[in-house]
This record gives sequence, structure tokens and C-alpha cells, in this order.
Amino acid sequence: MFLQLLVGGIAVGCIYALIGLGYSLIYSASGLMSFVQGEIFMLGAYVAFTIYVGCKIPFIFAVFIAIAIMFVFGMLMERSMISPLLKRGAGQIHIVIATIGLSIFLKNFAMIVWGTDVKNFPSVFGEFPYQIGVVSISPQQLVIMLVTIVCMILLHLFMNKTRMGTSLRAAAQDPMAAGVVGINVPFTVGMAWALAAVLSAIAGILLAPIYGVYPKMGAILSTKGFAAAVLGGYGNMYGAIIGGLIVGVVETMAAGYLSSSFKDIISFGVLIVVLFVMPHGILKVKAD
Repeated sequence: MFLQLLVGGIAVGCIYALIGLGYSLIYSASGLMSFVQGEIFMLGAYVAFTIYVGCKIPFIFAVFIAIAIMFVFGMLMERSMISPLLKRGAGQIHIVIATIGLSIFLKNFAMIVWGTDVKNFPSVFGEFPYQIGVVSISPQQLVIMLVTIVCMILLHLFMNKTRMGTSLRAAAQDPMAAGVVGINVPFTVGMAWALAAVLSAIAGILLAPIYGVYPKMGAILSTKGFAAAVLGGYGNMYGAIIGGLIVGVVETMAAGYLSSSFKDIISFGVLIVVLFVMPHGILKVKAD
């Protein structure tokens, strides 16, 4: 039972890690906090569902089109809402309120466009689980873990091996100095918001075949993703990964050994205890 729960916890933790990565990217690039990641998670799933099921486009193409749309959405969100607010002297609290307002708008927008019923997102990977020793793992869980690993590797390579990634890290550390040496700081910040939107959208697409697609699907998951980012060290990319896995495994173990009613209490309780001991999270120093 332990191994079975561990595999399930890791799969869930991967989803939290992807959402947490989005929070950390935005904070590390701009020092801002966004509370719209859950609704972007939901919107990405709806866009992929519409393209795949509604337009009958092959799954892999539908996913890439949805990711491209969400990338543009994230960039436009930063350029049309966040950046103008900052230019007018808005502070952190104003950005938080703005993103909360946008999350409410997107949730209601989804209800108007797609309705409130749960949409069935067909899985192209099959329904029959694989048996590995005493552990049973569904194809969708396996895909979630593999895609998350690929996303983490690609993001690491992007941040450390590409010119754009280097520019993003430089702009995060010292925007004024980065601008002096020719880095387009506003564009790099917009890129961080766009990548965060893509990560949340991918998480939504991965989870949609398991739980379906509905307007409030991102509400609790955004909270868990935020908890993962805080637990790992807010603003630290690698910390978000660790935090996501810890939250996922802890809550799954709590649900398996105690009751599903206790999983949120215990997972957030662990977060509080860790923050008492390590106020800056597990990895308090931002990763370079």
C-alpha cells in the first residue's frame, strides 16, 4: 500500500510542482505575486478540450496549439494589465488584487462559454493500468510524471543555457543593470509570465483526463501549487519542485492511511511546521 500511495502522491505532486514553478518564475523575474495561476490552469484545459474534442484536431497538435495560445495569453496579460499598473505606481497589493479580479473574471467567463457541467476529456493513453511489481500505475499518471520531468529539464536548460534565460535571470537580479547592458527587461518579465502560464496550462491538460474539465477545477489546485512554492522557497525554481512533491506525497499518504477528510489539514499543517523551522522555505536562496 505504501508504494502505491507513494506513486500516486508523486503524480499529484508533479501537478503541484508545475503550478508552483509558475508562481516562482513570476516572483523571481519581477518580485510580484500572481493569484491567477489556478484559472490559467483551468483555461489551458478548456482550450485544449475545445481544440481536441470540439475541432477534432489530433491530440498532439491540439496540445501544442493550446500551449501556444496560453503563452500568448500570459504575455498579453503581463503587457496589458501588470505592466501598465506598475507604470502608474501600483504596489504589490494592487497587483495581487488585479490578478484576483482576473481570476474571478476568467472563472465566470468559462461558465458563460463552456457551461458549469464537467466536460469529459478523453485520454489518448488508455485506461488500463500497468502493473510494476506490487504497484499499479495508470497511463495518465505515468504521462504526468514523464511530462513533468521533461518540462523541468527543458526549463533548467532554458534558464541556464540560453541567452534569453540568462537575460531573464539577470533582469531578476538587477533590472537597472540589465537594462544598461542592453537587456530588454520588460520583454523578459513578460516572458516569465508567459512561461508561467504555459506551465499551469500543461498541468491542466495533464490532469483533465482524470478529473474532467470544469470552471472551478483550478481553485484548490492553485492553493496547493502556491503552498508548494512557499514550502520549497518562494522564488526558487528547484524549491517549487521539491515543495510540490512533498505536498503531493504527504496529502496522499494522509488520505490513504487516515481519511481523505484529513489530507488538506495535514498537508497545510506540514507547510506551517516547516515554515516555523525554516521561514524562507526549504531552499531559501534563489537558484541561479
